[in-house]
Amino acid sequence: SIAAGISVNVTLLFSVERYAEVIEAFIRGVESRLERGLEISSIGSVASFFVSRVDGKVDALLNRSADRTLQGKIAIANAALAYRLFRRSQESERWIRLSMAGAGPQRPLWASTSTKDPQYPDVYYVEALIASDTVNTVPPETLDAYRDHGQPALRIDEAIAAAPARLEALDRAGIDLRAITRELEDEGVAKFAASHAAVLSGIDAKAGTLAAR
Repeated sequence: SIAAGISVNVTLLFSVERYAEVIEAFIRGVESRLERGLEISSIGSVASFFVSRVDGKVDALLNRSADRTLQGKIAIANAALAYRLFRRSQESERWIRLSMAGAGPQRPLWASTSTKDPQYPDVYYVEALIASDTVNTVPPETLDAYRDHGQPALRIDEAIAAAPARLEALDRAGIDLRAITRELEDEGVAKFAASHAAVLSGIDAKAGTLAAR
């Protein structure tokens, strides 16, 4: 789609591994256009990486373990490592060549940044993931909370520094983050597919009604 000049929001990303595939596809698409002498400066794309849903799954498993110190920490760690990957991709020779030719970045978009668990602050995920070249689809109530008592600061480097140790500790606790992110992706795709089918069904019903008049 990128190679064809279509701007894309790649959504339902939960794992760093899947995000790496998305970055590669985006870069390949822009490279394809450049090699064919086509315009690349107007191509826009975001990669929607979901955050709080990861803690929802992980925290439930940690509740059954003796060590609960990782609760509320894995979703941010996971997203921070995704942002580290984005930074590294922007420093690659391939991307620098495309950027110099006029390409814009495929920005990470933080999705699911409202706080689902009341034990965490209402701006918990928003504050931790403030970073350059990112988008955040903040729900209205979370945005209102941030306007009221948010503390703007770049904290992403702190999250990146802490992330490897936290994910290693999660692995030692016997919790498979890759399995969790695969499950979240499967669930998300099923929900999106159902919504899509419902929209098409509604369109078909409306078209049938209009055709019968």
